[in-house]
Amino acid sequence: MTESQFIQAVGLSSVLPGSDALQLAMYIGYAAGGIPGGLVALLGSILPPTLIILGVTMILHRLRRESWVGNFVEGLAPAISVLMLFTAWKIFEKGGETSWMGWTIGIVSMAAMWLKAPERIVVIIAGIIGIIFLSS
Repeated sequence: MTESQFIQAVGLSSVLPGSDALQLAMYIGYAAGGIPGGLVALLGSILPPTLIILGVTMILHRLRRESWVGNFVEGLAPAISVLMLFTAWKIFEKGGETSWMGWTIGIVSMAAMWLKAPERIVVIIAGIIGIIFLSS
């Protein structure tokens, strides 16, 4: 799978309903090993986090009344926000259109999200605009 195919798969998984990560893992697994590869990728994507979350939930259930747990969770929000911005920038840098049209699509999409437009609709419209205006 080329880097370009991967970036296209990331974009497609963002538009489809469901977990982007699971869809991307299944697509890569399918590309590498057909249906068995897709199923192994799905199992490998679901089982470890499920077991980790189960263990963390059991621990947090016992510690839920501790004040530091609430502070810990509140401290995660800014870090996760920055991580999402960093990831978006990396995707844009590798496969995004960096002309004035690409930047315009990005800024208008961000404004639409800021105004609480449905994310999937924004992504679909941005893709359609890309097809129309960014075709070579």
